[in-house]
Amino acid sequence: MANSGPVQVIAVTGGKGGVGKSNVSINLSIQLAEMGRRVMLLDADLGLANIDVLLGITSKRNIADVISGECTLKEILVDGPKGIKVVPASSGTQKMVSLNSLEHAGMINAFSELSNDLDVLVIDTAAGISEGVVSFLRASQEVIVVVCDEPTSITDSYALIKLLNRDYGMYRFRVLANMVKTQEEGRHLYSKLAHVTERFLDVALQYVGSIPFDETVKKAVQRQRAVSDVYPRSKAALAYRSLAQKADSWPLPSSPKGHLEFFVERLVQTTSS
Repeated sequence: MANSGPVQVIAVTGGKGGVGKSNVSINLSIQLAEMGRRVMLLDADLGLANIDVLLGITSKRNIADVISGECTLKEILVDGPKGIKVVPASSGTQKMVSLNSLEHAGMINAFSELSNDLDVLVIDTAAGISEGVVSFLRASQEVIVVVCDEPTSITDSYALIKLLNRDYGMYRFRVLANMVKTQEEGRHLYSKLAHVTERFLDVALQYVGSIPFDETVKKAVQRQRAVSDVYPRSKAALAYRSLAQKADSWPLPSSPKGHLEFFVERLVQTTSS
């Protein structure tokens, strides 16, 4: 069935690598699909693909082939668990890491051809604050910043939020604590980040909960499967279900923001109808 409302676009990011962004992106996508949403997962770590490895899927073509004009976005989609569609990235391609702003814009606009078959686009961004990461985050409606219990995780997340706020006027961020031993630890991580951002920046952070440290996540990764798929009753999978339920209730945008966005014509249609 064709969808006429806006597509929800959720970017998952973090200041540093190793915070579990890709696992969050995969499991959020699967849980949203379990709720009946039509979900696409974009591996936006363009030069170091992760998603296909974590899910054990192979793709003949990837986003690099779309950018070079060899095929369309629709032609590279791969089926993932629970009916999600995966947009694979290329691995070990330096050219993909240094795309210019025009190439980024072309890629973001290319998604418009898929908007009729889609309710949610989840974007797994690369680590750091490169121009490419920023361009994906600005083109999204929701940004989930993943933090974990490492000193550099909080400082790097703050640096990312500061850059997006001061240079690009972004002010609303959702924060997810990952691999926590207790729920209190998650709230403590959030309060550390909130304390420093409230002091120096004009931003609105919202805590969206935590994902517990869970051995089944490691087992699932070793099997190249998602924990929500193979251990659906595990602590981590249940926490991902709770995150998906929250994400599903976030309000959809009612109008374009005035800069490069995913599915912008869908927003224009919505406001004019």
